[in-house]
Amino acid sequence: MDRRTFMQSMALAGGLVIPLGGTAWAARGGNPASAGKLIVIMLRGAVDGLNVVVPYGDPGYARLRPTIALARPGAEGGVIDLDGFFGLHPGLADLQPLWVAKKLAFVHASGSPDPTRSHFDAQDYLESGTPGRKSTPDGWLNRLAAALPGMPTPTRAISIGPAAPRILAGTMVTTNLAAGTAGTRRDLLDRPAIGDAFGALYKGSSRLGQVYEDARASHRELMAASQSEESAIAYGGAPLPNGFPGDAARLAGLMRRDPNIDIAFMALGGWDTHAAQGAAKGQLANRLAPLGRGLSVLARDLGPAFDDTTIMVMSEFGRTARENGNGGTDHGHGNVMWLLGGRVAGGRVHAQWPGLDAAALHEGRDLAVTTDFRSVLMQVCRQQLPHKDAALGALFPGMLVSPPDSLPLFAGAPAPQERRLT
Repeated sequence: MDRRTFMQSMALAGGLVIPLGGTAWAARGGNPASAGKLIVIMLRGAVDGLNVVVPYGDPGYARLRPTIALARPGAEGGVIDLDGFFGLHPGLADLQPLWVAKKLAFVHASGSPDPTRSHFDAQDYLESGTPGRKSTPDGWLNRLAAALPGMPTPTRAISIGPAAPRILAGTMVTTNLAAGTAGTRRDLLDRPAIGDAFGALYKGSSRLGQVYEDARASHRELMAASQSEESAIAYGGAPLPNGFPGDAARLAGLMRRDPNIDIAFMALGGWDTHAAQGAAKGQLANRLAPLGRGLSVLARDLGPAFDDTTIMVMSEFGRTARENGNGGTDHGHGNVMWLLGGRVAGGRVHAQWPGLDAAALHEGRDLAVTTDFRSVLMQVCRQQLPHKDAALGALFPGMLVSPPDSLPLFAGAPAPQERRLT
């Protein structure tokens, strides 16, 4: 490798926010034709949905979980009652005001039609939107970004984390931003003399030159959007210095200040609770508390934009209905998806509830899936692409645009026909 090539490579690996993908972009003043914004939070490791939105009204729940079942509402360590059948883990108490305001909903017994218990495969299917098919080259969020109206920019779809996620892989340019304050910290390439010197190096390479210019443009855009937010943090009301609540506040500030951002993605780990899971207190509770706090911060700090934003929380699969011998749960099947936002048909647990008796369990051990996760994704994407069923069909190949058994998850839809145990 010669010196020029080495220096070019080092610049691209250095402090820039790198747009990923190959489609050209042009500046625009937001996306007025889009119906709203979308934020996707992925819980990697398979969160235990049965202890997040607890079916305390199902007699099988406490029987299958003698040490980790949460108590009924009103008891010590009991769940927060939602509707007389389901309750919310008390570690998520920060979300209760959103539930009361009907801006929070859950889709229980949801998941993939593919039965894999592999984290790697299940996450791949959830991010590609094509369960059971590993050959899909792109992620469904990248396909959604490509289908949005208006001219795209590198910050139309962004992710926050250590690496670009599978869900945003594809032909559309997307941007990955480091988590924490490192994501908006000025670096050497922000110095004009140094940035221009590296720019001169790239003039001899049309491919790398375009990537470098796109990277500098997206970095400048995000830095400009973050400056006033950093000033606000310095004067009180500061979020936590690290972790999800802080990143949530930072993301909300970026989205308020940069109208080009239509889609954002974040992933959080640590949900693979095979041992010492706990009930109202313990390992799972310790993870749910900052998650709930961060979602509350995100909703609050988006301000009026929250009413035109959909926030979705999802995980690759659920966990076994029965606790294991280590006080934890193993890889399962059905789970719960979360929806927050002003257009959500909130204050409801949407469910075709299959029950937890032995005959109803998937393979005799798991909550069964009665709602395909793609039907949820399709309704979410319809909020971004109203009246564009052809585009929706392309987002999730092989899936009916309007599945007959889908639950109406957004405001204005008819009341769901839910089935519960009697």
